[in-house]
Amino acid sequence: MPVDPSKVTAIDVHTHVHRSVRADPAADGGNKDMGAYFGIGSMPRYTVPELAAYYRERNMACVAFTIDSASQTGDDPVPDNVEIAEFAAENSDVIIPFASIDPARGKAGVRLAERLITEFGVRGFKFHPSVQAFYPNDRMAYPLYEVIASHGLVALFHTGQTGAGAGTPGGGGIRLKYANPMYLDDVAADFPELDIILAHPSFPWQDEALSVATHKPRVYIDLSGWSPKYFPPLLVQYANTLLRDKVLFGSDFPAITPDRWIRDFENLDIKPDVRPLIMKENAARLLGLGDGSPPPGSRG
Repeated sequence: MPVDPSKVTAIDVHTHVHRSVRADPAADGGNKDMGAYFGIGSMPRYTVPELAAYYRERNMACVAFTIDSASQTGDDPVPDNVEIAEFAAENSDVIIPFASIDPARGKAGVRLAERLITEFGVRGFKFHPSVQAFYPNDRMAYPLYEVIASHGLVALFHTGQTGAGAGTPGGGGIRLKYANPMYLDDVAADFPELDIILAHPSFPWQDEALSVATHKPRVYIDLSGWSPKYFPPLLVQYANTLLRDKVLFGSDFPAITPDRWIRDFENLDIKPDVRPLIMKENAARLLGLGDGSPPPGSRG
């Protein structure tokens, strides 16, 4: 049974799966440097079934994904997209599967995207330009966007600073420049039917993110990766007004737990009628969940 918005209190649009059910635990995607960046010590690592149990206990649903950066690491992601999609299908009451494909995979990546959509039911795709080392408006990635748009699905892009590589020599070779949200303005203009999420408060480019999201009708902002108590005032102002229908709850779990995020969000100066939009209703509409919303693949 797919996620029923009427039966959950919130939809977290940004969670990571770092551990495989099938692979050697030593090969999973845990990241101690990322854990140090977020001040939580060693990064907790969850399989999809464990993630489902965690969110089911809280009566929430979540979008889950890995990150494919094979062109930079030389390794396929662990767990891979298929594993996440298969276990998400077994936990479809709380897990919404997204996939991640490194644009450098080229035609093979495009074929994989099509297969993940048609055979495994993924509902969107996560891109991390800094980790994958590409500008989002690089035409190399456009065939992937064409597939996503043709199925009426969502493209979610990391924007702004990242905890990946933070504090390590040379930042682990990761370059922040790729994550300026202004590059997504080109993508939104070239793919007007593509739903795009700008992930995170986009430090140091918050104004650029707000500009793109107010100008392009199908660009959204998720609030993951930061405690709400650190949100810039202008982001809070726009969330309450011009972008009230386009701002989404996201935690960045397990780096930030939904419990901590929501506790801090309760103290944020958000209008009472806007809170349910951010916590659930905007995501439900964007993802085509319940209440007569068009299902993924039919929009456009």
